Amino acid sequence: MKVVLLCSMICGAAIGYVWQKGQLDRLGRQISERENRLRQLKNDNTRLVDQIDYLRSPVMLDRRSRELNLGLAPAQPLQVVRLVDLPPAPAAGEARQFAQRPAVGGMPGY
Repeated sequence: MKVVLLCSMICGAAIGYVWQKGQLDRLGRQISERENRLRQLKNDNTRLVDQIDYLRSPVMLDRRSRELNLGLAPAQPLQVVRLVDLPPAPAAGEARQFAQRPAVGGMPGY
């Protein structure tokens, strides 16, 4: 009886070992496949970013607008409106800070 029990334990351990080795092999293949897929996706991403940069370039946009007969042209100087951004006005309750006047004739404060 002891021999049968000992043999079954050894066989169970061997089967477990073989099963674990199979699992490790399968997981190793999955990792390498996913690493390859990640590398491929990164290359595709880089290629697509370069393609987008090219398509957004002024030369390509000009060429494409001519192909589609959109009638687009650079703005004339009179068509450009320049806006000046003024600093915000102080709130009603805030104290105003004034700049000191420059000294005139060497007298401080004047």
